[in-house]
Amino acid sequence: MPDTAATADAAAALLAAPAGQGLGDTLRIVLLASLVGGVLLAWFLLRGYRTDDTGDAPGANGTDGTSGTGGTGRADGNAERDANA
Repeated sequence: MPDTAATADAAAALLAAPAGQGLGDTLRIVLLASLVGGVLLAWFLLRGYRTDDTGDAPGANGTDGTSGTGGTGRADGNAERDANA
């Protein structure tokens, strides 16, 4: 027959062990996710404010072989938008 006193002592030792360190892991995950989300949000919002249009449209910024104005008299080379305004 097994010794019930030893089994009871082992069970008491397991129950008395600390259950963990609280919310440490959860808070680390939340902090990391919020930092990554903040960086992605900043990138998404700030990319709409850039003024460098190189490579966006053919002929813009003199890439069609004309002067630096794209042949439209404007620095951004977007005469169609100006005509519709």
